[in-house]
Amino acid sequence: MRFRELPSSIARIASGFPKAIFCVAAALSLASCEKRSETPDWDTPGGTPAPVGIAPTAAPSAATTRKTPAPAVEVASDGLRFINYNVENWLTMDRRPLKDAPKPENQKRAVIDILSRHSPDIVGLCEIGTPGDLAEIQTLLKDAGVDLPHAHHAGGTDPVRHLGLLSRFPITSTNRFTGLEYHLDGRLFGFNRGILDATVTARDRSYRFLGVHLKSKREVKEGDQEAMRLSEARLLRRHIDSILNDDPAARLVVYGDFNDSRQSPTGRAVTGSFNEPGYLTAIRARDSRNHSWTYFWEYHEIYSRIDFVTVTKALRAEVDFEASYLIEDPEWEDASDHRPIMAIFR
Repeated sequence: MRFRELPSSIARIASGFPKAIFCVAAALSLASCEKRSETPDWDTPGGTPAPVGIAPTAAPSAATTRKTPAPAVEVASDGLRFINYNVENWLTMDRRPLKDAPKPENQKRAVIDILSRHSPDIVGLCEIGTPGDLAEIQTLLKDAGVDLPHAHHAGGTDPVRHLGLLSRFPITSTNRFTGLEYHLDGRLFGFNRGILDATVTARDRSYRFLGVHLKSKREVKEGDQEAMRLSEARLLRRHIDSILNDDPAARLVVYGDFNDSRQSPTGRAVTGSFNEPGYLTAIRARDSRNHSWTYFWEYHEIYSRIDFVTVTKALRAEVDFEASYLIEDPEWEDASDHRPIMAIFR
């Protein structure tokens, strides 16, 4: 995103106008004076979703925030630190004007700086390419002082974008999927990015991670993007329910880029019904200004909360909701169009 300073001419005029008139005048040369509404908490059943709007006007400019790097985070020795992060195309693709180009080095460095600063034990990644790309992140993190020696790479029908998990602790089991398909308007579709399913054993406790990157809001000629995303969410929910039917006490962490809000049909399909035993509780993640948006869609100039970390009932008591947070380091927009979520388990 790109925050801009008010032109000096407008700033001088501002003091002489009522606020409402000045806001209209400034809008003509810049953007809008609308303040973004907060997104309601995930655990408010039946709540009305807040409209997605524009970032708060009080936000500092990008130029200002980049001057001073964020300080390193002090980490307690106990507990488990998990980061959910869409790293925006850490892969080879056409990048104007280049063909078959990797993610630019300055963007890679920003991702590594952010991750290493917050010292995660486990990282769930969206939008990575090959296993080699995942290994590159792993190596760069180790060079930066964060050793996550255990890795799992997964995907679906999309040949380019995949999911990855890096862990300080052993990955004790994984699942590979076949037949993740759905019908839409008489056509058969596969789950585009699939489901990452990996169990990590840390300090004598087991955590089963289910990672997803659901269909984007980008329109495609093959079908309705909203219906496609909802169908993928239902496939994920079906897998969650199958696990919980076998083991109601399963310790699941369901995370990723849902590409939709909490009160959307997609969000509701993933979390389930509030009063049901299989309901997924989202970890409340906010930044220092109490904002919860995780994604900036530059083309539409929209800020939204579409990335989530959710847990089953068996894990809820172990979540440190107060300590968990939304990472807002100055490099975030160099690194990705998403901001990462830190979830902390006691």
